[in-house]
Amino acid sequence: MLSAEEGTQAVRLARESVAGRLGAARPAGARTFDPLPPVFREPRGAFVTLRRYPNGELRGCIGFPLPVLPLERAVAEAAVSAATDDPRFPPVRSGELDELTVEVSVLTVPQALAAARAEDRVREVRVGRDGLIVDGFGTSGLLLPQVAPEQGWDAEELLDGTCEKAGLPPRAWRDARVRVRRFEAEVFSEQSPGGTVERVPLETTTTRGRG
Repeated sequence: MLSAEEGTQAVRLARESVAGRLGAARPAGARTFDPLPPVFREPRGAFVTLRRYPNGELRGCIGFPLPVLPLERAVAEAAVSAATDDPRFPPVRSGELDELTVEVSVLTVPQALAAARAEDRVREVRVGRDGLIVDGFGTSGLLLPQVAPEQGWDAEELLDGTCEKAGLPPRAWRDARVRVRRFEAEVFSEQSPGGTVERVPLETTTTRGRG
């Protein structure tokens, strides 16, 4: 589990990585910690989400579902990709960064749902704890744990939404040929662009853009 300070460092790292790629000015309150704590050298899955301030509209969200990179590199690369490579949005402009908040989600290793029957799969999923990955028929989709509370979804709606994210029919998770994995995340988010970073309590998250 990351401490509040480590979560803040992760968010600051993400913002600085984007600023560096865009050639933007060094952010106010830029990190002065060097080296980073040991947890940043551990392989971790991580996503970075960018949102417009103050309306919370999604502006980019990309990451690494699996722990294939040290956390420091995963956060930095995910941040740059969220700003420049999310196919749903045009690249973030340098002057736009001051209008965006940065959120970092640090993931546990995804685990397959154990149940074979569809009704039992629903019971395994807990809103506010679980994010999901759906794989099947040559495609894959992921939704972070904060999405279901943000949208007011129950477990079945989260399963449906993850299938849709993968480009599959909403009920595809009922098909035994479709693999469903769940994971948890620690989420840290700026309260304003470059401002205070707080841990996000997932089960009480207010409605914002989908990741």
